[in-house]
Order: sequence, then C-alpha cells, then structure tokens
Amino acid sequence: MCQPLDEGDVTNESPRWLTETEEQAWRGLLRVFEQLVTRTGRPLQSLFGLSAADYTVLAELTRVPEGRLRVLELGKVVGWERSRVSHHVARMSKRGLVERQGCAYDRRGVYVSVTPLGRRAIEEAAPRHVEDVRGLFLDHLTAAQIALLAEVSDELADSLAQTPEVA
Repeated sequence: MCQPLDEGDVTNESPRWLTETEEQAWRGLLRVFEQLVTRTGRPLQSLFGLSAADYTVLAELTRVPEGRLRVLELGKVVGWERSRVSHHVARMSKRGLVERQGCAYDRRGVYVSVTPLGRRAIEEAAPRHVEDVRGLFLDHLTAAQIALLAEVSDELADSLAQTPEVA
C-alpha cells in the first residue's frame, strides 16, 4: 500500500479497498470491454476501413432522423470530451464520412452530419458488426442476463452522468 507524500492532506478515513469479489467484477468488466472492442473493431478496420470510434460516431449520427448532432450532443452520447470529438470528427471529415456545419441560430454551435459516403460505410459495416456483437457477446448470455445487464448499464450510466468529475 502506497503512503501519501503530504501527510497534511491525509484524512482519518482509510480507503474503501475492494473485496475479492468486487475486484473480480471490476477487473473482469475492464478485461471483457477491452476484448470486445478489440475483437469487434478488427473486422471493421480490415474489411470496411472504419475504426471502432468511426463506427460509434456514424452509428450515433444515423440514429437521429436528420443525421446530425451538435458537437456537444455527440460528445455526450459517445462519452467523449469535446477535444476528442473535435479531433476525431476532423479526421473523419477529411475522409468524407462526416461534415461540419455551422448552426444558423447559434454562431458558436457546430453540427456534425453524416455524409452519403458515411451512411454507405455504416450500412455496409453494420451487418458484420451486429453478427460479431451477437457471436462474441449476446449469444453467450440468457435473455434474463441481457435484461439485467441492460438495467445495470443504464443505472451506472445515469449515476455517472450525475456525478461530477474529479481531477
């Protein structure tokens, strides 16, 4: 266990260390997440020229009827900071997958829109991606486990959205 460098900042409370089961759950979640992102991302890249991040952005843009979201909205739904969204959108824009558009009623606002090329790219990649998600993830769980996982995921996402970030 590491000791703090500045004894003046120490409170009398000790850390709430993880139990063996809690650590197993946490580390397992991280391990599974990384494996799923890697294993579903490889075919996207090799077969369709899309990174997992490209696919995520295109999926969110094509979920909305107008095919566009403000940069801040896109960042919120994908869980990225504004700078990451901006940099990634710039790279995708150079490849013709998305385009930036100014907001008519808010000069500071910027929309990101899926282009016809971006829409074709996700339409081509989506069947394979869904097949991989099923084969690597969903097919290994019961309907009850999937429902529970959906409930737990929503609960955690809502909780994180309401919890202020700390440095």
